[in-house]
Amino acid sequence: MYESEMTRFIRDFLQKNPQVVEQQQKNRATWWDRPQDLETWEERSQSSVPQPAYAYFPLPRPDGDVDPDSGNRLSTPSKPA
Repeated sequence: MYESEMTRFIRDFLQKNPQVVEQQQKNRATWWDRPQDLETWEERSQSSVPQPAYAYFPLPRPDGDVDPDSGNRLSTPSKPA
């Protein structure tokens, strides 16, 4: 069966350094394995704002053509020639 060089390296590394696996499990418990509060999760999911279809170009707003944050005029992309 084929075994890549990277797979052999990782297996050999972990055999020579068993403390790495323990450290991985400890760090995972620090960041991922935490009890979840379902009420907080529900509140956060309901309070999210939907992202526009194309977030990288500001579109005109109904309240005017000037962005209140930057003072720049807003415009729509022009059509290619």
